[in-house]
Amino acid sequence: MTDQLREMTVGTGAGLETADMVLNIGPQHPSTHGVLRLKLTLDGERVVACEPIVGYMHRGAEKLFEVRDYRQILMLANRHDWLSAFSNELGVALAVERLMGIEVPERATWLRMALAELNRVLNHLMFLGSYPLEIGAITPMFYAFRERETLQAVMEEVSGGRMHYMFNRVGGLKEEVPAGWTGRAREAIKTVRTRLPDLDNLIRRNDIFLARTVGVGVLTAEQAAAYGASGPVARASGLDFDLRRDEPYLAYGELDVPVVTRSTGDCHARFEVLLEQTFVSLDLAEQCLDRVDRISGPVNVRLPKVVKAPEGHTYAWTENPLGVNGYYLVSRGEKTPWRMKLRTASYANVQALATLIPGCLVPDLIAILGSMFFVVGDIDK
Repeated sequence: MTDQLREMTVGTGAGLETADMVLNIGPQHPSTHGVLRLKLTLDGERVVACEPIVGYMHRGAEKLFEVRDYRQILMLANRHDWLSAFSNELGVALAVERLMGIEVPERATWLRMALAELNRVLNHLMFLGSYPLEIGAITPMFYAFRERETLQAVMEEVSGGRMHYMFNRVGGLKEEVPAGWTGRAREAIKTVRTRLPDLDNLIRRNDIFLARTVGVGVLTAEQAAAYGASGPVARASGLDFDLRRDEPYLAYGELDVPVVTRSTGDCHARFEVLLEQTFVSLDLAEQCLDRVDRISGPVNVRLPKVVKAPEGHTYAWTENPLGVNGYYLVSRGEKTPWRMKLRTASYANVQALATLIPGCLVPDLIAILGSMFFVVGDIDK
């Protein structure tokens, strides 16, 4: 028996006889992203293969859409990406309105855009705070939440919610905004714009942050396009694409929408795009509020007690905070959708992990994972 025993060294490389180690990262709840599992094959501390395994949140929103009427599905859509709730509602409302041929009042259109851009800033601030936290920098989280609370106050005032706003309706918005709200929103934007450089100065050029992110997790433009990545992740790789500019919805065609891009495609580029895009969204929100103040009239259209979309199908897509979200709606003339298929940004972004992570070291794994800007509920939709 002793002749059959042999000594095996696990994963040190250097020409020795080695065996790869299979390591599970998760399923646990890493920060704000959600419950994700990564199955890693390691050679020492170097990742040889990575398999992202999803499905632990089992939200089943697409199936639930089929047994909820057109008013109720907005609530389900609100929740799959809990950091982009307003934008999720908006996409579904646009799809239903397009199929029903509803023309939304102009004031509602501009209010929707203002609120969508504020929601985009809130989303970005969460990642701008949590991403450095994941790689060891605690302080940026406090700065990010200081700015979030300033904007949350005006979002809560208008909708009554801090996370799940439920302010969109088929045909417009739930109700008119409170008197003087646009002025208070403008003040909040001004405050955040003047204080946001604190976060920028604290982290962007920090030596430790640079060492952990520059040249790490490089996603090329070709890879980003092949995986269908979009939003800040794709723009950091040089894909100059933004639906607000390239295929405008609502009234974005009347605005000049600057698109922030980088070419390096690494973790630092993704962080920079997210940070600079936050300033852009603050400017766009302010422009929308200026238009709202010049427009009077209703913010919704009167609908029948039972809303039924005519038989047919339509596709609407929006530039959500994390990337392109698509909504494919099929109706058979009933009060519930026959099928509502979601194309979510997070799902496409996470696919790229299988290409990005192999070859990196285990300590770089978290830096890459956090920089892909996803919410797992948006994947397990």
